[in-house]
Amino acid sequence: MAADGDFAARAHAALGNAEVRANFRRAMDGLMAKRAAQFTDPQAWAQTRARGAAIKRRVLARLPELLERLEARCEANGIRVHWAETTGDANRIVLGILQEAGARTVVKGKSMVSEEMHLNAFLDRHGITAVESDLGEYIIQLAGEMPSHIVMPCIHKNKGDIARLFAEHIEGQGYTEDVAELTAAARRVLRSKFAAADAGISGVNFAVAETGTLVLIENEGNGRLSTTLPPLHIAVTGIEKLVETLDDIPPLLALLPRSATGQAVTTYVNMISGPRRDGEKDGPRAVHLVLLDNGRSRVYADAELRDTLRCIRCGACMNHCPVYARVGGHTYDAVYPGPIGKILTPQLAGLDAAGDLPHASSLCNACVEVCPVQIPIADILVRLRREAVRPSDTPAVKGAGAKRAPLEALAWAAWRWMYATPALYRLGSRLMARFGNRIPERLPPLNRWTGVRTRPRFAGRTLHDLARDKGYDDA
Repeated sequence: MAADGDFAARAHAALGNAEVRANFRRAMDGLMAKRAAQFTDPQAWAQTRARGAAIKRRVLARLPELLERLEARCEANGIRVHWAETTGDANRIVLGILQEAGARTVVKGKSMVSEEMHLNAFLDRHGITAVESDLGEYIIQLAGEMPSHIVMPCIHKNKGDIARLFAEHIEGQGYTEDVAELTAAARRVLRSKFAAADAGISGVNFAVAETGTLVLIENEGNGRLSTTLPPLHIAVTGIEKLVETLDDIPPLLALLPRSATGQAVTTYVNMISGPRRDGEKDGPRAVHLVLLDNGRSRVYADAELRDTLRCIRCGACMNHCPVYARVGGHTYDAVYPGPIGKILTPQLAGLDAAGDLPHASSLCNACVEVCPVQIPIADILVRLRREAVRPSDTPAVKGAGAKRAPLEALAWAAWRWMYATPALYRLGSRLMARFGNRIPERLPPLNRWTGVRTRPRFAGRTLHDLARDKGYDDA
């Protein structure tokens, strides 16, 4: 999920890339403005948001039961359901389905879970070619990169970057920054892939337990083609992407596209309830649904952390995050970047692998204010920071305690002791007033703080001294 490394070091490098910073700043400003234009009535926004959050809370309260109900309804509709505990299991399931069908070529609709699985690389190692059909995903596939945003994967690139990629990788395509021509070039390539593909793979925005329906929303039509033209359709999704009834879909559709891209509704809303039936002229002959856990059950077991699973993957938290807007998605070195990634990735991958991400936040609460399903991201960030250095009695997070530093723990213990002992506090105050400003700023381990912050200046006289000067009793 996330590689070992230091977020601060990657962020420092990203801040030095003026072009990428400009790309993100321009994109984030535009997305924030479009979203604001969709939610002009604060009361209506609050009501719709509260309803969306209630829908997701209700689902999570009954998740095991509703998952079994979804499986039963899907199977009754002719959709084969597969359960995968890990990404390795999910990859093997998908590979087995493709091999059984004799599939060698695959077109993929946009799917963050398939990114979580690193599915393309896995299939390639087994001789199966997977081509991304979403334009943004296709661009980063050509570039050999991960998505930098969960909704707009190539948002970090400008027209020049894309023009160079297409000229290099698309046969007969010259360099041009004309958007219409670049789009047409991608369309020419992808249409032939749709027609020839042995199978299509997609994600799922919402899975409806009541009817066994898979709901996919998109703007380009590639998702519809990926799930309709090939004879085999495989949908992959996390176990949390569930709603109870079809009546739950309209409120969530009123929130997701408006929060994500500032659209009242996406161009296409696809509802798949089974394979092609006798007499129907299109659609796949077989449909499979792979439900991925990959640590989600562990997250679900904790009453506080469970709120993470409400996420509907709109990306609004990223669009409004001052940290994300300045350093970009690749700085997180994870499938899920931005505020939601700061709480989801450490829980799925473990704090030992991604324990620095919860600290990549100013706790400004902008993400909380715009989240359409009211995820308390800031509260969960604080909880994960605490878990990283001091696991709770019943830690639900993999790798809890991995970031504990004995010297830091000793410093906080000394601080607590000093503040609990009046005589020691007064002695410490006098010592810091006299000598505190003489401590070298680059002295380890103090330099970890002063390297990125302005060191506070200690007053020359203590509060007790000032009080006595005013005639107050020192007691």
